[in-house]
Amino acid sequence: METISFKLDVFEGPLDLLLHLISKHKLNINDIEISKLLEQYLLYIEQAKEQDLELAGEFLEMAARLIYIKTVSLLPKPQEAEDIKKELQGALIEYSLCKKAAEKLKGQFCGHDIFVREPLKIKLDSEYKLKHPPEKLVEAFFRMNVKKADLMKKADEQKINAVVQQKVVSVISKVVFVLKNLYRHGKSRIDSLFDGMTGRSERVATFLAILELTKSGRIMISDDNTEIFFKRVNKNAAE
Repeated sequence: METISFKLDVFEGPLDLLLHLISKHKLNINDIEISKLLEQYLLYIEQAKEQDLELAGEFLEMAARLIYIKTVSLLPKPQEAEDIKKELQGALIEYSLCKKAAEKLKGQFCGHDIFVREPLKIKLDSEYKLKHPPEKLVEAFFRMNVKKADLMKKADEQKINAVVQQKVVSVISKVVFVLKNLYRHGKSRIDSLFDGMTGRSERVATFLAILELTKSGRIMISDDNTEIFFKRVNKNAAE
C-alpha cells in the first residue's frame, strides 16, 4: 500500500506559517485559539518530517513557544500565558501588515529601484471665482457672436466653393460617348461605361444618357440589365 503524500507549501518563517494556518482555519488573529493553532502547527511539522524536509531551528523554536503558552495557560494563574499570547498576536499583526505593504509595493514596482505611486485624487472646484467688470463681459459676449458668425460664413463659403468647383458634364456629351462606344463594339457592358469616372457629375450624366437613348428607342438593354446594344430592325416589317 502506498503511503499518503502531502503537498507542503514553503513558508519564509514560522510567522508566515502561523498566518497561513490562521487564515486557512479562520481563526481570530486578535484572540487566537492556542490549542487549535498548536495542533495545526505540529501537524505541519510532522508532515514536513515525513517528506524529509529540513526545518529551520526557528520553526521548532516557535513550536516550543506555542507548547509553553498552552502549558502555562493550564496553571491556576495563567496571566503569564496571556502576556506571551498577546506578544505573539502583536508580532503576527505587524507581520501581516508588512506582507500587505510588500504586496502593494510589488504591484507598484517598475524595475530597478523605481516604484510608481497611485495618482492622487484632486478635488476640483467648479466654481468660477474671478470677478470681471460688466464692460468686459459685454465685450466678450459680442466677440463670441462675431466669431460664431465668421465661422458660419466660412462654412457657407466652403460649401459654395465645393459646388462651384465641381466639373459639370452635359448629358448630350455622354449620349455621343455611348453611341461611339456602340458603333465601335456593337454592344457594351453597362458597368464598363463607368470605368475611370471619378466625378459624380460625369457618372450621373452617363446614366441619364443611357436612359434617354433607351427611351427614344435608339438602344436596348439586355434582359439581365448588364449590356446595351442597338435596337434590331425587323426587315420584314420594314418591307
